[in-house]
Amino acid sequence: MKIKPQKTVDLSAQIAQAIRDAIISGELIVDERLPSEAELSDQFQVSRPTVREALKRLAAQSLIRTQRGASGGAFVNRISFEDAYSQQVTTSTLLLSMNAVSFDTACEARFALERACAPLSAQRRTADQLATMRAEIFRQAQPGLTDEAFCASDVSFHRALVDGAGNPVLSYQLAGAVEAMQPLMNMITFSARSREEIIALHSQIADALEAHDAHKVDVALVELEKYTRKLAQDVAQQHRKPA
Repeated sequence: MKIKPQKTVDLSAQIAQAIRDAIISGELIVDERLPSEAELSDQFQVSRPTVREALKRLAAQSLIRTQRGASGGAFVNRISFEDAYSQQVTTSTLLLSMNAVSFDTACEARFALERACAPLSAQRRTADQLATMRAEIFRQAQPGLTDEAFCASDVSFHRALVDGAGNPVLSYQLAGAVEAMQPLMNMITFSARSREEIIALHSQIADALEAHDAHKVDVALVELEKYTRKLAQDVAQQHRKPA
């Protein structure tokens, strides 16, 4: 592992990147103990506080874990897809907010990705995942449910649909689409939407999944996308009307 001290890039960032590259390449394997701070300081010819900062960066990315005691130190962590979900959602949320992604762009991406899961979900969804979707539909129909709770239930419903594909790579990639894009769309359209309409489409999706009918799942998702886009257009028109 090497760095280029003459570069203007933060030395701790360079060290973190060098260790990260070693983990990805397999030079450092899961559960392997990293050299001590003193050893890394000598290896990279930097101060121990700089090494400590680099290790903090790696820990924040869940790439390493630290243990106290005589057998302690910093160890290469095994990252699960579940552990990485929150980072994916946070990154996607920041990208959407900071880059002013249009509603249509977010909507197009979300439904295109979700429809890609439909055939697999129709084949592989479990009884528990189907039960989760049914429970969320029941919850969405409850009188007095707040907009925030309805939005959260909406996310949980579609999360179960995506996870029904039984593919952790797809679930990870779609974490941002469902849990970052969907709340954004809910926030824009909640004032104009009909809960009954959404519940009806959710019921169609669940019925089709129960019947292992991928085509009907896709049809219902297409209808849900059309309805979502129409809601956004209606909200935009209302905002353009003179006071």
